[in-house]
Amino acid sequence: MRAYELEKEIWSEVDFNLMGWHDASIWSMVSDAKQYEYLLDLDYIFKWVHPEENETYFKFWVAPVTMVFENAFDVKIDIESQQGLIEVADLYMENPELTPNGKFTSHTYRFECQEGEISLKATGFKMYVRQKPKLIQGQSFELQERGGVNFGRAWNAL
Repeated sequence: MRAYELEKEIWSEVDFNLMGWHDASIWSMVSDAKQYEYLLDLDYIFKWVHPEENETYFKFWVAPVTMVFENAFDVKIDIESQQGLIEVADLYMENPELTPNGKFTSHTYRFECQEGEISLKATGFKMYVRQKPKLIQGQSFELQERGGVNFGRAWNAL
């Protein structure tokens, strides 16, 4: 497999059932209270590649992404990590309910991680792919390899 054909550069809650966060690495989180946003910088695995003949290990098509939760509130973090690493087991979109003004539906987004749990309520999310996915041996990049921690939303294909 020489290249990964990225379907689109921006994903959202509409695509939730097509997406999977298993083994994604969370590098950083930040709240932008003025914009009512909660942002995550993570390495998203777009595709797992089975080992070919005479190979033992999987390879992965991975890209750094910024996940922006919109109208975010009620953030809860219960993480215990020996080295500060956070690896997602799964993301759940649960408990739909109308916002107080009755104009939007919010969900609880619950990241079940190997190290604990992160949950928040939001009316939706956008996931901005910042670079073209690369085929790598591991499930995440090294810090320098991914360009450090970044909450950018622009496509910066390499």
